Amino acid sequence: MVDAKGRNMKCLTFFLMLPETVKTKSRSKKGPKKGNTNSSRLPPVCYEIITLRSKKKKMAAEIFPSKKPATTTTTTTASVQECHQQNLNNNNTIQATNWQGIYPTIRERNSVMFNNELMADVHFVVGPPGGTQRVPGHKHLLLLGTSIFHALFYQEYSESKKRISLPDVEPTAFCIKSKYIYCDEIDLAADTVLATLYAAKKYIVPHLARACVNFLETSLSAKNACVLLSQSCLFEEPDLTLRCWEVIDAQAELALRSEGFCDIDFQTLESILKRETLNAKEIVVFEAVLNWAEAECQRQDLIVTNENKRKVLGKAIYLVRIPAMALDDFANGAAQSGILTLNETNDIFLWYTASKKPDLQFVCKPRKGLIPQKCHRFQSCAYRSNQWRYRGRCDSIQFAVDKRVFIAGFGLYGSSCGSAEYSAKIELKRQGALLGQNLSKYFSDGASHTFPVWFEYPVQIEPDTFYTASAVLDGNELSYFGQDGMTEVQCGKVTFQFQCSSDSTNGTGVQGGQIPELIFYA
Repeated sequence: MVDAKGRNMKCLTFFLMLPETVKTKSRSKKGPKKGNTNSSRLPPVCYEIITLRSKKKKMAAEIFPSKKPATTTTTTTASVQECHQQNLNNNNTIQATNWQGIYPTIRERNSVMFNNELMADVHFVVGPPGGTQRVPGHKHLLLLGTSIFHALFYQEYSESKKRISLPDVEPTAFCIKSKYIYCDEIDLAADTVLATLYAAKKYIVPHLARACVNFLETSLSAKNACVLLSQSCLFEEPDLTLRCWEVIDAQAELALRSEGFCDIDFQTLESILKRETLNAKEIVVFEAVLNWAEAECQRQDLIVTNENKRKVLGKAIYLVRIPAMALDDFANGAAQSGILTLNETNDIFLWYTASKKPDLQFVCKPRKGLIPQKCHRFQSCAYRSNQWRYRGRCDSIQFAVDKRVFIAGFGLYGSSCGSAEYSAKIELKRQGALLGQNLSKYFSDGASHTFPVWFEYPVQIEPDTFYTASAVLDGNELSYFGQDGMTEVQCGKVTFQFQCSSDSTNGTGVQGGQIPELIFYA
């Protein structure tokens, strides 16, 4: 079609069916046409053609923004809140007759149907016997979310099947999964995320499963790393497995002493005990194994005795590197635990003392552990007769990393005028919250190199967040200090950034001062 100016116009044509009364009135005004002898044979309706100029299609969200205008009436707002509140409850009903007009987008209208009896054509009985929950569903919406429901509704079950039992799925996890399918919303919590991951895997909802894994990686710590390692292997999530191993290796003693370690399965126990890079004293490994054995006896309804502990451990006891312990740890710990036989105890003592060592079933070679890395933030060091004096004042610096690392301690300078002993209090904070601290002593031989001071346990450092490293030293007043400091340092695959800290009261900053090294695992 061409307009008055010769421009092409895209048009839509609609045929409107007009009632006979309209046709009759139109004829009465215009009068009968000459030669129209077949007017009595016309159908009871006539057709008129209306041409409309086409426009670009818009989605409902563009036409009706979710944010309500200020002129919305109180009655409408109250209806929205009422419907939303009802939708939070199981088997809720909608009282508003025009609820479709209240919600402008398809997603919002679908969210009203979530967990709602209205037009529900299937019901799920979810959970184990004695803890079931009846959840209404809508086949059309559910099969849009996953092919598994399509199979449930139209292949494995008859279309007339109205009740489906799911005893292996937690009701809360099933509802979280269904809410994602209906509303495109994900509500995860620490106590439900594993069950939700199971439901997402079972029903092949990959985006929800990825969200669960991301949640677990974000909340991963030494307290839950062993349990999550077990679950990540079960769910075949290699990225989560790798992250768990990073935490377990670096913070092994914390992980082994956690309650979660006692909840792992036997295969996961063996994999941890075989770990060469486990950064822990062997006596800590041994004590953790005894705690796991006690918990396993209780799970198997066995009386907790040394004999039963040894029974549930089986050959895994030989993965504990008892001959690699310090002699004091063995004599005061493992040798008196009652878990070893008399012959084993005697042979291990001979291993420590005899020149001709007996053959042992235990692994005798110490673990390699993790090799610490050092980030040097100064290009040189110096000393002057009036610097650096400590006098109990705080030296502090802020830093951030681009990858997750574990800070194990600091490298500190020593005396610039002969050997001396120092007392050092080191701290690591994030936005004022204390993450790690330790009070220890170290001996300086008067050289210009640094001396390591360690935290009790390595501290996990998240990327793209600034942390504050502080040290308060007491000892010889004159010390070496760093100069030509760098704001950015590349250490292997990790980049450190430094900035001055307001906690520093002794002159330390980016360009010069103390805390020349950060010791870390990556």
